[in-house]
Amino acid sequence: MSSKREVILVADDDEDIVRFVEVNLRLEGFEVITVSDGEQALQRAYDSLPDLILLDVMMPRLDGFEVCQRLRGDARTKHISVIMLTAKSLSVDKVVGLTAGADDYIIKPFDPIELVARVKSALRRSREMRAVNPLTQLPGNVQVGEEAASRVDSGEPFGLMYVDIDNFKAFNDHYGFLRGDEAIKLLARCMREALQDHSQDASFLGHIGGDDFIVMIGPEVAEPLAKSICARWDSQAPSLYDDADGERAYIEVADRRNQMHKFPVMTVSIGIVTNVLRRIENHWQAVEVATEMKQFAKQDSGSSFAVDRRRETG
Repeated sequence: MSSKREVILVADDDEDIVRFVEVNLRLEGFEVITVSDGEQALQRAYDSLPDLILLDVMMPRLDGFEVCQRLRGDARTKHISVIMLTAKSLSVDKVVGLTAGADDYIIKPFDPIELVARVKSALRRSREMRAVNPLTQLPGNVQVGEEAASRVDSGEPFGLMYVDIDNFKAFNDHYGFLRGDEAIKLLARCMREALQDHSQDASFLGHIGGDDFIVMIGPEVAEPLAKSICARWDSQAPSLYDDADGERAYIEVADRRNQMHKFPVMTVSIGIVTNVLRRIENHWQAVEVATEMKQFAKQDSGSSFAVDRRRETG
């Protein structure tokens, strides 16, 4: 079975350039999406989550620099590789583009060999850096660890949230792994949408495996974000169940002794730690404290979160 083709979004208002790029990338086996202005580029990026975006600098409605900055400021798209296309050879364009968050730039006119080489190189770097979870396409263990360590070591204020699903194993046993995967993807989507509502340039969402996620944000938005995640999940989780189970708000699952047990509709638990009230020595401590807080949250009924409010002593 062939592997999934990588998707490239091409944003340029020059039809000849778009056609040239599309033909050459399709010949290399890529799936190509094309748009002709900056606002369309943003919307298709959010909808399609492509593997790479080729972004013209000068476009109607929003220019390439503004589009790139918005992509980098959104948790859904901040990890997508961006190559800027420019007809200008002035070095200031390169500086502005890379400052806006672009990974590379190509000066028009360019030949197909250079185009394909730059695209493949950017995709290769992206794969190596992201180490994404294949189910949610979110950064996986490697980048989660690196991101958490970077934030703790910087000494800047941060918030770390550990999120998982309550009663997930029972749901998985009852409905099967495919339905369980849908639950995991729903939680990822709820968190992406909540992060968008509380948009921060410094937000990070990672999937460490199973139903476990890590979110890193500014400490001031940690609690509002947690409330938003819980509310979004609670409004959508019942749709994961068959009608009869959803109406009675529980499922019955047999244990290893074939004894039946009732499990309510899945909820989420969130543990939150910040370095506002006390020093966090390393990212392992941050995750450990967030895990502890998550266990406290699980003691409440329904979706809930708990915040570490202990202060520095001595």
